[in-house]
Amino acid sequence: MSIHRRRFLRLAAAAASLPAAPHVARAQSYPSRPVRWFIGFTAGGTTDIIARVVAQSLTERLGQPFIIETRPGAGTNIATELVVRSPPDGYTLIFASGPNAINATLYTKLNFNYIRDIAPVASIVRVPNVMVVHPSVPARSVPEFIAYAKANPGKINMASSGVGSTPHLSGELFKMLAGVDLQHVPYRGAAPAMVDLLSGQVQLYFVTTPVSIEYIRSGRLRGLALSTATRSDALPDLPTVGEFVPGYEASAWYGIGAPRETPADVIQKLNSEVNAVLAEPKVKARFDDLGGVILSGSPADFGRLVAEETEKWGKVVKFAGLKAE
Repeated sequence: MSIHRRRFLRLAAAAASLPAAPHVARAQSYPSRPVRWFIGFTAGGTTDIIARVVAQSLTERLGQPFIIETRPGAGTNIATELVVRSPPDGYTLIFASGPNAINATLYTKLNFNYIRDIAPVASIVRVPNVMVVHPSVPARSVPEFIAYAKANPGKINMASSGVGSTPHLSGELFKMLAGVDLQHVPYRGAAPAMVDLLSGQVQLYFVTTPVSIEYIRSGRLRGLALSTATRSDALPDLPTVGEFVPGYEASAWYGIGAPRETPADVIQKLNSEVNAVLAEPKVKARFDDLGGVILSGSPADFGRLVAEETEKWGKVVKFAGLKAE
């Protein structure tokens, strides 16, 4: 059993051993004022799109604003540390995502331990990354791209939404398994990376479906394959990278975290409300259109996902010799 999974199970057991207390009144009154939900990336990216869908429904259901606030920088660490240092009362939340798991290995010195200091509240959705190229790239399939990259080592610019982001690690995994040399170009978020891809300043981007799907459908960008193990109904004509590169699988996931010691009854109420939001037809239809797979479940389910992803991407970070810049 990995160290991350053991740590999560110990924390879960400790929480379960706490004495039960009648906190029904507190849970019923929560929230009694606006809730701040922090995102570690710039506006306009996948995190922003997904968070606003959920925040709108939570606001409608609970009668208090769920306010999205962006704090980009340091691969989401600035936003995460802000939440770690906030009062554990349910009024300051973090939009959890893949980089939170990746950063545990990518950064040698952090002022927090994500698994220890952030309580899992609820998972939201998993979305595939799409291997997208600018139309100037001659390749129209993954095998053609691999051949093109091997004929032009180090000459193809691969965009990402930042060092340690899910698109970055998706690209590093592709480089590792396909044996190609690509030049990584990190940006401060998905939106600026997409601008340069559309203009041809960079040629390749393993970008999430919410950001890329309309550009692919319109033909402004060329999708080569999906990063997930299975195909998506949202882009039915695209194969998966794994069909050509055995063992390849990568996806982006999103959820909600809170400062540790946030009362269990508040976490459980938030979890129940998020699951109710995910069951709403309008939310499900929106995520289906974006190629997302809803991840409803308990706080413990989300905690296991974070632990598993921390272990998986830690191996890729170490293999590629990556370090935060």
